[in-house]
Amino acid sequence: MSTTMKNAFGIAAAILLLLGVNATTDFSKVDLPFYDTKVVPAENKPVATLKDFNDAIVDIAEKTNPAVVTVNTERTQEVRVINPFSFFGNPWGRPDAETQERVQRGLGSGVIVSDDGYILTNNHVIDKTDEIKITLYNGDEVTAELIGADPQTDIAVLKINGKNLPAIELGNSDDAKVGSFVLAIGSPLSNDLAHTVSFGIVSARGRVLNDLTVYGDYIQTDAAINPGNSGGALIDLNGQLVGINSAIASRSGGNDGIGFAIPINLAKRIMDDLIDDGEVSRGYLGMNFGGEVDQTMAMALGLDNARGIIVGEVVEDGPSDKAGLREDDIIVSLNNEPVRDWDAFRTKIAAFKPGDIVKIGIIRGDDDMELTIELGERPNELAAVNTTPARDLNERLGFTVTDLTNDIKNQLNLGNDSEGVVVNSIEQGSNAFERGLRRGDVITAVKRKRVENPSEFYQEVQNAVEDGDKAILITIERNNVKQFIAFEL
Repeated sequence: MSTTMKNAFGIAAAILLLLGVNATTDFSKVDLPFYDTKVVPAENKPVATLKDFNDAIVDIAEKTNPAVVTVNTERTQEVRVINPFSFFGNPWGRPDAETQERVQRGLGSGVIVSDDGYILTNNHVIDKTDEIKITLYNGDEVTAELIGADPQTDIAVLKINGKNLPAIELGNSDDAKVGSFVLAIGSPLSNDLAHTVSFGIVSARGRVLNDLTVYGDYIQTDAAINPGNSGGALIDLNGQLVGINSAIASRSGGNDGIGFAIPINLAKRIMDDLIDDGEVSRGYLGMNFGGEVDQTMAMALGLDNARGIIVGEVVEDGPSDKAGLREDDIIVSLNNEPVRDWDAFRTKIAAFKPGDIVKIGIIRGDDDMELTIELGERPNELAAVNTTPARDLNERLGFTVTDLTNDIKNQLNLGNDSEGVVVNSIEQGSNAFERGLRRGDVITAVKRKRVENPSEFYQEVQNAVEDGDKAILITIERNNVKQFIAFEL
């Protein structure tokens, strides 16, 4: 071995010693009839060689892989099919159409988080499906029950019947620091590639994906994630679940080394609510975002450094108002943790329950202050369930809309006189999405005719369908800018 190779090996071994991982425990004895998913924590496994590190990764993959499942979904749609031979028997020369059923299939992943069969996955994996099938590690296929779903965080909870299932241990996603090694496990691209394991690091924290969810705080990783990995596991070197893989950033549609996972601390909070109450309750401050304090804003305000967010409107008689928060206050900390930006701040607030007490550090003029606020219950939210009976239209459009409430206007920084409906969910593969429509866009008109509520919106769309329109024009407002979008029906 050359001197250079010896030096490189020595450096690598020294780094691995600092990691504190090794495979020194005998896992040959199993307690569960299925698989033993307990992994010896990394800090208890000293590393001596590169092989020790390699063996540790192998052990983690072997012990956690059985907890990851493949999620297959089916949705039956009614589609209108034109009969080309009807031209000869139709006096108006227009083809007749008949309705046929078409089955649309979907693929995703999930993670068993309790030995009695609770499974975490993504909402977008099971959304608008009629049947959910789970394929276990041993190849068995079982039917899953949907316990509940939360589109605002893209979390869904399923349940299968069983005992002593290979549940994974939940970790603390706050410990998944940038640079930490992680494994991603799921079923990318097809059922034949189920239980694929990829390896990488945590690339960044606190990412926001407004096109996918209202509340983000995603973990970014370069561990290979592809379509089908959604709902799968992101695992740390202790063999614990630290994230639910959810999305990729890609120009090609495949893995470009930028994947995103929902932190398990947030996912567990949502899961507990869905299991216990069937719905999610979120903390509510009752204030409107006024802006982030960047370098220019800090100079204008006479601050020493750029930090915090500016309070815009304070909702009268809301939790913040009762605690003494005022317009133009600068929020710089939440429970003694620095506040960097609005998206991360509101996600952390929403992770609390109504009634929880939080401490808000603020700057008011030349004074530093701390306010104690009891959080309220959030009113109508952006991802409220659409109650309009227009499922067939939703499927045709590829998106759904809901009322533009005052609370949503505050979230989107809209004036009180704004009217229309807001896009509260959209399929990324839909024609509307490809043409530029996004979640949170406010639709003000359909075919240049103003709409003020979901009923008017769906009626105008239905009129366009009945008129035989092949495409439709809508007027939207985004960031207070008027735009036009046309897409095929």
